[in-house]
Amino acid sequence: MVRCWISLVLLAVAVPAWADDALWALLSKGGQVVLVRHGLTTPGVGDPPGFKLGECATQRNLVDQGRREAERLGAALRAHNVPVARVLSSPWCRCIETARIALGTDPALDDTLSNLFDHSANREKQVAQFRKLVAKAPAQGNLFLVTHGSTTAAFTGINQGTAEMVIVTPEGGERYRVAGRLAVQ
Repeated sequence: MVRCWISLVLLAVAVPAWADDALWALLSKGGQVVLVRHGLTTPGVGDPPGFKLGECATQRNLVDQGRREAERLGAALRAHNVPVARVLSSPWCRCIETARIALGTDPALDDTLSNLFDHSANREKQVAQFRKLVAKAPAQGNLFLVTHGSTTAAFTGINQGTAEMVIVTPEGGERYRVAGRLAVQ
C-alpha cells in the first residue's frame, strides 16, 4: 500500500515536468503563438478611473515582483533556446514593460491585445482579430503576444497567472488549439 502511494506521488510530480519538457521542445521548434500575461502589478482590479493609455502614471503598473517574473521568463526562454520571430503587446504600460524585460525588445503595439476587463463590448471584435493573428503565425520562430488575463481568457478559455505563457498551435486558416501552458518559477 505504501509503495502504491509513493508511486502515485512520484507520478504526480513527473507528469507535469514531462508536459513542461514537451512544451519547451515545441517552442524551440517555432511556429507557435505564445500569449504572455503581464507580470504582477500594483494591487487592484482593472485600472483607476480616468486612466490614459499613453500615461503610465495613470495605470496599474508592474511592481518589483512583476519585473522579476518577467526577468525569470526571459531567462527561461533563453535557456531553452526559444526563437522569437515577433513580439506584439497590448498598449497598456504593464504589458509593454513585461515584453521589454522578458523578450528584450520594444514590442509593436496591437489593439487586438487590449485589456477586455471592463471593456467586454470589444470581445467579439478582438477574438476575430486574434484568429487572424494566429493565421499569420511565423514558420520560423514564435509570435509572442503580451496581453492581459481577461484577454487570454476570451481567446482560449484559460485564466493564466502573471507572467505565465499559454502556447497556441495554429492549425490552418483561423483555427488553433491550445497546446498547453507554462509558468516559470
